Amino acid sequence: MDDEITPEEVESLLETEERPRVVDIRSPGQFARGHIPGSENVPFEELPDRIAEFTDADRIVTVCPHGKASVQAAQLFASYEGTADAVVESLDGGLEAWDGPLESDEAASERPPRDSTDDPESTDDPDAPF
Repeated sequence: MDDEITPEEVESLLETEERPRVVDIRSPGQFARGHIPGSENVPFEELPDRIAEFTDADRIVTVCPHGKASVQAAQLFASYEGTADAVVESLDGGLEAWDGPLESDEAASERPPRDSTDDPESTDDPDAPF
């Protein structure tokens, strides 16, 4: 892992041609309620099986609710041979620190809330995006 990256730096990078691949490691339900525009949802528990999908990435930013689990995800990316040449960073402070725009899935409001007990970083508020 290269380091943590500030939300402001990520927001600036999203407007460039060298846009990083933003990997949101929350559950699909949490992701649907609100995520960084253009980010990809790869729940943390699926990451080991899906990491090969990122072998072509030049820069990867991992995202979680508070910036703790995303550090572990970034370390996993950094240790994978296929992403060894990529710049891998974790969003400092997670979505809690993100002041930029969020996209949401309109159907998310129609789904029943997921049980948050299986996600140690989830919130008890089913309407919260993280």
